[in-house]
Amino acid sequence: MGSASTVSQNVANQPGSAWIRFLRSYGPTPNNLTLFDEYVTGALAKAKVLPITLASPQLERIKQRIDSGLPGSILIAGTAGDGKTYHCRGLWTHLGGMEAEWASSAPVNELTLPDGRVAVFVKDLSELSDEQSDKALALLEASVLGEEASPFVVLAANHGQILERMRDAGHRQGRVHPLRKPIQDAFLQQGAPPTKLAIFDLSRATRRDSLNEIIMAVAGHPEWENCKNCPQHVDDKICPIHENRNRLLGLEDGGRFARRLGDVVEVARLNGWHSPVRDLLALASNMILGHPRAKEGLMACADIPKMQERGTVESASLYGNVFGANIPVRRAMKSPVFRSLAAFAVGTETTNAADGLMVYGADDPKLAADFDRLLRIDPVYGATAAYLASLQQYLEGEEAARVDGGAEEFLDRLVAQRRRLFFTLPEGEADYGHWAMTAFRFAGDYLEMAKALSENKPVSETVRARLVRGLNRVMTGLLIENNDKLFVASSGGFTQSRISVLCDTEAPARRSAGVGMRIKLDPLNGTAALDVALAQGAAHAANFTLSPVRFEFLCRVADGALPGSFSNECLEDMLAFKAKLLRKAELLRISRVQEDEEPGSNDGALTLNFIEVEHSGHGFSRPVTVRTGA
Repeated sequence: MGSASTVSQNVANQPGSAWIRFLRSYGPTPNNLTLFDEYVTGALAKAKVLPITLASPQLERIKQRIDSGLPGSILIAGTAGDGKTYHCRGLWTHLGGMEAEWASSAPVNELTLPDGRVAVFVKDLSELSDEQSDKALALLEASVLGEEASPFVVLAANHGQILERMRDAGHRQGRVHPLRKPIQDAFLQQGAPPTKLAIFDLSRATRRDSLNEIIMAVAGHPEWENCKNCPQHVDDKICPIHENRNRLLGLEDGGRFARRLGDVVEVARLNGWHSPVRDLLALASNMILGHPRAKEGLMACADIPKMQERGTVESASLYGNVFGANIPVRRAMKSPVFRSLAAFAVGTETTNAADGLMVYGADDPKLAADFDRLLRIDPVYGATAAYLASLQQYLEGEEAARVDGGAEEFLDRLVAQRRRLFFTLPEGEADYGHWAMTAFRFAGDYLEMAKALSENKPVSETVRARLVRGLNRVMTGLLIENNDKLFVASSGGFTQSRISVLCDTEAPARRSAGVGMRIKLDPLNGTAALDVALAQGAAHAANFTLSPVRFEFLCRVADGALPGSFSNECLEDMLAFKAKLLRKAELLRISRVQEDEEPGSNDGALTLNFIEVEHSGHGFSRPVTVRTGA
């Protein structure tokens, strides 16, 4: 025991141990104060390491706005963890402010610029009392809507926070605050802010770019040079920290792990699941340092010899750490990034082919080559000796032992292998698709569709046909195979009916001469949308935002899933879209009757179009005339 203690102490004194301790403080610990900008300076001084620096294009734009001398104020908005305080502090030092003065407890600081202007910095609007808040908002209003004056405001606030403060200030002053609606419209991307108010919304940053930058800033940090001569990863020793860092950098897979993770984060963003920079930093730290048996789930240098001795290195797999497998579920679910990643169900979702490979591949001659290529090739986190021993016990164990929980160890390893396969499967695998092992099986198609739209290229005909088929099945409640046209159907009155056999109108599946369906891209957020026009003119068109989860819903329905079995929320959204189309069809029909039909020309006849489905699944509308009068 004495020798082990000495080894751990020597490891803790390695040159790289200070960097690892600092990086550990960025992880998802209960008190990770380093993630707050207010504590970064002190933590760096204590650790005596170089800071983690990120390129901040928004900060550069903010600096340019200030340096231009344009009148007015600046609002730095975003959600918690987007770096609002960091951007404020960066602007403060750029203008000549002292770090020590910024670090004071005052929530409002003033700085006189060389040109005589006075900048009033509000670090965080939530820290102000009502009186202080009203004063800051009054100064903001004067600089934006009043005559040009010397003082201007640099204000950091959450989106809802500033709108709420302006509403409350308006109530106290017996008026509607004049800046509240323009700022709200700017947040919702429905309008431009006043000319003298520059709004920098940090939550609009592209998450894939942010993630890649953070991965390189953390895994490529110069402090890692101190780990080069560490004795814990020489000869046949495996240091999981060193191993995870190398895999995160993509030294062996050409960056596949980072690309896959970027795809997941991008799909999450397009679903509206925001991942602040603070949480992405915690994710990067956790991927490298995570281990369920380490203190607070994060490794330090002193832990490595014990893990090597006990043979628990494989439990540090970054493929599990990326989903927070190393920390308690409750703690993981407090983080927006782990909550959004959990929605993909990587590890619990799987395919028969993938599970068959992992369970039977070692002994099945037909699967042996794939098993060696995809699992045995990884001696650290793949088909390790411990995995193979657990697998053998699972296959040869008594049935009673399995039922009583004897299989739990292997099933946990199976979850870990599913996660590893998701990130390591080569592209274009014919038998094993990585997206098929998630809750978003069609996410790859969505990303390809969004890329094609952004490059003004045609959408895949397979994707278009699947969307049309899914739409038709939701619209009618029938197993229709048509992919050439859309049926806008009702039940004769109740638009929310799940089964609708009366065809109000039809629309081509492809836009032509201003009529039909087209798939377009919102340039502001990159989300796809369906635009269905029943006739020429914007008044006869309805739009439907096609987020990845809605896309998944339509694709699964097209492949035979019952609409209500996947997502009731998506079904309700689709039925609301159907109601819009039915209303457009009704207004179009009324306008055509008023323009073309002469009174009494129908002789009391009413024509109804019933949707019928052939054995092949092809649907068509059959007109039936009903006499309503003698």
